[in-house]
Amino acid sequence: MLQVENLNQYYGGSHILRGLSFTAQPGQVTTLLGRNGVGKTTLLKTLMGLVPAKTGSIQFGGADITRMASYDRVKAGIGYVPQGREIFSRLSVEENLRMGLATRPASAAIPPRIFEMFPVLQQMMRRRGGDLSGGQQQQLAIGRALAMGPKLLILDEPTEGIQPSIIKDIERAIRALAETGEMAILVVEQYYDFARSLADQYLVMERGEIIRAGKGSEMDADGVRELLSV
Repeated sequence: MLQVENLNQYYGGSHILRGLSFTAQPGQVTTLLGRNGVGKTTLLKTLMGLVPAKTGSIQFGGADITRMASYDRVKAGIGYVPQGREIFSRLSVEENLRMGLATRPASAAIPPRIFEMFPVLQQMMRRRGGDLSGGQQQQLAIGRALAMGPKLLILDEPTEGIQPSIIKDIERAIRALAETGEMAILVVEQYYDFARSLADQYLVMERGEIIRAGKGSEMDADGVRELLSV
C-alpha cells in the first residue's frame, strides 16, 4: 500500500530525513518509534505532502505521489490523525465527523463502525469538540479520519496525554481496523508498550535514519526498549 524509497528532507542546512526506506502493508500495523526530535513528525508531514520531499519517492497503491498535493493524497485514500488531534473545537462532534466526509459524495453518511468503536461520540453528537476530554477528542480525531474510508491511516502519537482506559479503547480500535484487511496503518509512538502490543512490524528512528526494523513480535528480543531509553 505504501512504499517509501530513499526519502530525504532538509530544513535549511539541517539534514532531517536521511535516506528512509520502508513499506506499510494492508492488514498490518507498522509502528514507528523514536525519541523526540529524530524526525518522526517531519516524516509524516512529508508523507502527507505538507512538507515537500527533497529527494526520494513515495508510492501509494502503486502510484507515485511524491509531488502530489496534500488534498489529492487525502482523495487518494490517506487518512491522517496529527499530533495534538487538531479537531475543530467550536464545531460539534457531528460537524467534526462530517468534515471527514469532504472527499465523499454529498449523500454520504457517517460510517456506523465509528460509533461501534467509539460509542461516546454518538452520545455526544451535539456537543462542541472543545468540550470533550483529551481522550474523547482523540477518538473524535480518529473517527474524522475514518469517515473518509482511508486505505492508509496515519496516526501521530495517539496516546499523548490520554488516560489509560481510553488508550486501551484506541488500541482495540486500531487492531480491529487492521484485522479487516482494508487498510494499512502507520502509528508513530513513544509509548513502548502500546507500540509493541499493536506492531506487526516496527521501525526505530534515530537522527533521521531508520536504525532498526523487524517483526513486532520480536521487539523485546531485538532490544527496542533499550534503544528508546539511551
